[in-house]
Amino acid sequence: MAGQPVNLAEERFLVYVPSQHPAQGYGLLVFVPPWQDARLPQGWARVLDRFGVIFVSAARSGNDENALGRREPLALLAAENIIRQYPVDPERLYIAGFSGGSRVALRLVLGYPDLFRGAILNAGSDPIGNSEIPLPPRDLLVKFQSSAHLVYVTGELDTSHVSDDLASMRSMRQWCVFNVDNFLQPRVGHEVAAAAALARSLGYLVDNTQPDPAKLAACRSAIEAELETKLQSVESLIADGQKAQAHKRLNKVDERFGGMAASRSLDLASKL
Repeated sequence: MAGQPVNLAEERFLVYVPSQHPAQGYGLLVFVPPWQDARLPQGWARVLDRFGVIFVSAARSGNDENALGRREPLALLAAENIIRQYPVDPERLYIAGFSGGSRVALRLVLGYPDLFRGAILNAGSDPIGNSEIPLPPRDLLVKFQSSAHLVYVTGELDTSHVSDDLASMRSMRQWCVFNVDNFLQPRVGHEVAAAAALARSLGYLVDNTQPDPAKLAACRSAIEAELETKLQSVESLIADGQKAQAHKRLNKVDERFGGMAASRSLDLASKL
């Protein structure tokens, strides 16, 4: 794979900088759109001014573009270049998206919790910990569990995406991600968040609270025990010469635990 899939000199971004410079540094909201142009949703400017948050969004980053080839790297490059040009508070660096862009934003906050401290998931979400959205390596998963704050906001009448949010939030609880807020926009269908919804979402992110340490530790311990049991079962099958069965079981471990199982999984795969 190419180290850099896009030529940054050829890309275009929309940047909105608040009129007032917060003493602690700007917040930053990287927005992944479902559309192809770079635009600031109506009414968002006054909310960004109120919270002291820079907004940046890339053109040609809509649903028709490749996620790995363009949408994800463009969002990361946008964050990196804004950080280089403006004093940004690293504790107020967020990713957001609408519809298909929200699904990309979820993948980015999961994969880069050392960069993004939270995400606004607007009318688009998925469960994590599967073949479509595998877990990151253990250190990043721990960071995601302990420091990332997710806000789900969807229109009350957008029933299919409301159901998607419920499934996504359920998977978060299963993977020990407890710093989650959600709300519905009354009498709204599949539409980008209104200014009031953006303000409420940013309010949740600013008032970030840490998950209960005891609850988080107990949840992590249960997952570690499950992973160890499944890996040991693969080792036993290999020792018994049942390599075909071991291969099937290892694939299931990879699908469920992703990067969390990576080093042990690779060692076992080498024996097959």
